[in-house]
Amino acid sequence: MLAALVAGQLGMHSAMAGLRLAAPLQTLGEGYSAWSVGLLLALFAAAPVATALAAGRLADRLGYHRPVRLAVAISVLGCALALLSTWVVGAWHFVLLCGAALAAGGGTNVGMLTIQRTAGVAARDSAERVRVFSWLGVAPSFSNVIGPVSAGFMIDAWGFRAAYGLLLLMPLASLLAGRWVPRLAPAGQAAAVAGRRAWDLLKSPGLRRLLVVNWLLSTCWDVHTFAVPVLGHERGFSASTIGLILGTFTLAVTAVRMLIPLLAHRVDENKVLRGAMLGTGVVFALYPFAPNPLLMGGLAVLLGITLGSVQPMVMSMLHHMTPDNRHGEALALRSMAINASSTVMPLIFGAVGALVGAGVLFWVVGGAVGAGSWVARRLSTDG
Repeated sequence: MLAALVAGQLGMHSAMAGLRLAAPLQTLGEGYSAWSVGLLLALFAAAPVATALAAGRLADRLGYHRPVRLAVAISVLGCALALLSTWVVGAWHFVLLCGAALAAGGGTNVGMLTIQRTAGVAARDSAERVRVFSWLGVAPSFSNVIGPVSAGFMIDAWGFRAAYGLLLLMPLASLLAGRWVPRLAPAGQAAAVAGRRAWDLLKSPGLRRLLVVNWLLSTCWDVHTFAVPVLGHERGFSASTIGLILGTFTLAVTAVRMLIPLLAHRVDENKVLRGAMLGTGVVFALYPFAPNPLLMGGLAVLLGITLGSVQPMVMSMLHHMTPDNRHGEALALRSMAINASSTVMPLIFGAVGALVGAGVLFWVVGGAVGAGSWVARRLSTDG
């Protein structure tokens, strides 16, 4: 079952990741501005913010198979709109790509929430939840390689039309993988009643603190993606060097998530979160002092270890803190917070970075996440 869930996430996420590469390249090739590309990329994150609660309730109410079929249909629609844009000229070309971004982002998020809920419900205890969510956390890393690389090769060899055609087929793998997912009992109508006031979940102090911790660590991820290119550019590093630094971070994230399942029975989620926050704060404090790419790459590896360990712990604790019939809604609240942050925070980073520099941005956010470890410590009193 776990392999089927991972494969299901790979199919949809790979298609979206490939579309995130191809659509901006096509937009720039058609002569649109960088602002248009920024808008296009923002729409990938905007759709999950708008649809997450509905998707979470749907997963609670119906279980796995019907929501995943809907997610695949929406993802395929997004790729089909992008494919259609290759036959259209003028303003409608960009409109279709915007629709493709919304559909791909929304469809992938529906599928992700459904898969995450199913994995959490099927796990028998805390150690198994950590193990399962670690493996699920590997899927986006591989997807971010499979989708963009395959799309890039197709664009170079046969053009955008062929690339979109290939991406359109990828979500269908999620349907095939679903044949090996058993039909677990959904939460049913109880979820529909409880779900009418999703924000009631935030009355739990533990859940509020967990979402704050998750937001702080997610912000660190966004800061690293934003500030490393800026810092590297300030120091005269080549584009390939900056890419290698970011690549080592991704490899470290993947490696630690593949290691965690072997240690899941020895893991204390709360201690891992606190350690990750303190470790991230230290790495961010050191980043501006790294004088060369080698040291920055070493810090990127350390940061990948700390941030890569976070998602499995957060997901396990999230399931522990919420009622069985509202897991989907809790996952949706987490998804909304992360995607809203990923849409807004880069604009703030840009303003702050332009005003005080990338180094100060590292220190400010690093100090905030280090101080936030106090919030994580209080999670141990919330059960």
